[in-house]
Amino acid sequence: MKVFICLLVPLMLALGGCSSMGVKPWERDLLAKPEMQPVPNYFENFYDEHIYFSKEASRGGQGVGGGGCGCN
Repeated sequence: MKVFICLLVPLMLALGGCSSMGVKPWERDLLAKPEMQPVPNYFENFYDEHIYFSKEASRGGQGVGGGGCGCN
């Protein structure tokens, strides 16, 4: 039981430390910069996707809704 408590306390402290993380309104301007985007170089991403979908012989399915078949 003592070993369980010794493992549980640090685990709860580690998980509880992340609970207050969040983006403040004055920090959002930093996240809107082009360097902070998931793909900062648009053309490099465009050509990578073109090569990928040329090899896969499929198109679409990168957005939020629907797939490449057009049957949303």
